[in-house]
Amino acid sequence: MRVFRGFHHPGIARACALTIGNFDGVHRGHQAMLALLRNEAQHRGLPSCAMTFEPHPRDYFAALAGKPELAPSRIATLRDKLGELERCGIDQTVVLRFDQRFAAQTPQAFIDDVLVRGLGAKYVLVGDDFRFGAKRAGDYAMLDAAGQAAGFDVARMNSYEVHGLRVSSSAVRDALAAGDMARVATLLGRPYSMSGHVVHGKKLGRSLGASASGLGDGFRTLNLRFSHPKPAALGIFAVRVHGLADTPLDGVASLGKRPTVDDSGRVLLEVYCLDWPAALGTEGGYGKIVRVELLHKLRDEARYDGLEALTAAIRKDVDDARAFLAAHAATYVKTGRQTTRDRI
Repeated sequence: MRVFRGFHHPGIARACALTIGNFDGVHRGHQAMLALLRNEAQHRGLPSCAMTFEPHPRDYFAALAGKPELAPSRIATLRDKLGELERCGIDQTVVLRFDQRFAAQTPQAFIDDVLVRGLGAKYVLVGDDFRFGAKRAGDYAMLDAAGQAAGFDVARMNSYEVHGLRVSSSAVRDALAAGDMARVATLLGRPYSMSGHVVHGKKLGRSLGASASGLGDGFRTLNLRFSHPKPAALGIFAVRVHGLADTPLDGVASLGKRPTVDDSGRVLLEVYCLDWPAALGTEGGYGKIVRVELLHKLRDEARYDGLEALTAAIRKDVDDARAFLAAHAATYVKTGRQTTRDRI
């Protein structure tokens, strides 16, 4: 899959079959739409193209209003969104910056400048609630009429349901907020996961409980940054880690702002592998791209009165994660796809 920031690039397709959306999480509703897009693209002899936005339009309007609490929590990073779009077989993704200039476009300017001249859209597939242009003035009827005038086809897809449950990014966010990882997996069609480069942290985990527990290096963790300040999931989880060994590794992870040891407000995913591969050595995880599946929420993040209390809580989390993963070993078979490297 080719990825472009904007559409003023020499390598971008001169014509395409296009769908437009935020695609946060790339859930099963998105997947159904992308499958339909691919089918239409193949019949027309066109590359399939997804247009998405960064930041999320609601992030922009929340910041504009000075009310960050109105911004939606983020299910996936841009890296993971692009990885899932590629996995769905999309040929090309265009990431547009949602800013004042873009938000001020009239619906007709969006059609003329972006869809027709910018992307050469010959087929446009949208969701049943699609609106576009300044003040969301453009709707499906306007887009359809413009398509007839400009020579591109327009179609829309109705809501997608699984077991009577409407699949949407909002439904995924609600399930993540509730810690219902089984429902999240149903909505996504896969376990919820995050990926990224393993980065150096404060290395505090190496000293936590090392001597008392006999762990040697204590609770050595893999650290992955989550670029958005409001992740849809927060807490302590039983996890599987892909990308370090031939098979996934069981672990326990903390996703949040680490209130006991850090006041920066930065979101971090810290993963402790229950059985570290000896072949990696003590520093073998750094710089690798890993994918972490969050399988079961153990508890919420908490603030502790000192490192001794934190260490005791981590020990219990490790025991609880081992128990959960052992009890569900047959469900979570240790196989998985490879991680996808940055395309942007």
